[in-house]
Amino acid sequence: MPDVLVLVDHDGERVHQTTYELLAAARRLGDPAAVLVGTPGTAARLRESLARHGATGVYAAESTEAGEFAGSAAVDALQLAAGTVAPAAVLVSATTDGKEVAGRLAARLDTGVLIDAVDLDSSGTVTQVVFGGSYTVRSEVTHGIPVIALRPGSFEPEERPADPVEHELVLPPIDSAASARVTARRAALAGERPALTEASVVVSGGRGVAGADGFKVVEDLADALGGAVGASRAAVDAGYYPHQYQVGQTGKSVSPQLYIALGISGAIQHLAGMQTSKTIVAVNKDAEAPVFGVADYGVVGDLFSVAPQLTREVAARRGVA
Repeated sequence: MPDVLVLVDHDGERVHQTTYELLAAARRLGDPAAVLVGTPGTAARLRESLARHGATGVYAAESTEAGEFAGSAAVDALQLAAGTVAPAAVLVSATTDGKEVAGRLAARLDTGVLIDAVDLDSSGTVTQVVFGGSYTVRSEVTHGIPVIALRPGSFEPEERPADPVEHELVLPPIDSAASARVTARRAALAGERPALTEASVVVSGGRGVAGADGFKVVEDLADALGGAVGASRAAVDAGYYPHQYQVGQTGKSVSPQLYIALGISGAIQHLAGMQTSKTIVAVNKDAEAPVFGVADYGVVGDLFSVAPQLTREVAARRGVA
């Protein structure tokens, strides 16, 4: 079977769940081959995790400057790997960085690119969410190697142990004058909660939370469910919650097993970032709120009454004091 290149998303010590999702998706098209970019020693640390999730090959591009330039090293590594194996496709995660890499790589390879895919079949046809979530379409690349950016949460990770063949990629020197340099990195203050794009449960608050203090009910429910906390753009713009937790077209796209929207009206830009969630529960005082149009379950009521009751019930069922 042909190789399918998967760009590894990692923090140097841990492979992110989105990569495991990509490896699972890649098996629909061929043999998953991980392309890993990092500083020397990164591949040795992450090889076991990639092998456990089915990577049949690992293309390692390691250099001291790999993480200094935004996206450039990843694009170079994928281009080198693609030139080596003529893959059936290249898969990246549809994060902000991943979308940039996908676009730049497609331009380099003179090929087609598909962004925000939420499904992929064995023929290479993808399902996409387009126009801010207004439409769902099926698309395919008709020219060159397909470059596909898959939305986080679209596939379930699968453990499929393999013994990957390792390959070394030698990155070309990066032109610092033509590339954006990363001058500093700061870890997100996520506490013990799962990362927003990796969580199986997301509880989000909107304008209806009515202030930063009101987000405690959102956090309490998320913690009871072992989930992540999200926020609408309106809540973020009002200063209720940090921007890094924004869900929507201009924030993060998520597709968890369960998405709970508290006090979120459901503006189109928010729905674009969460409407592919497997189960959606909405709580809002306005029975005409657009969010009820995409919700599987809706509660018309005061979130400050409904959410604490739900939190207590969840805690009781899980045996949490």
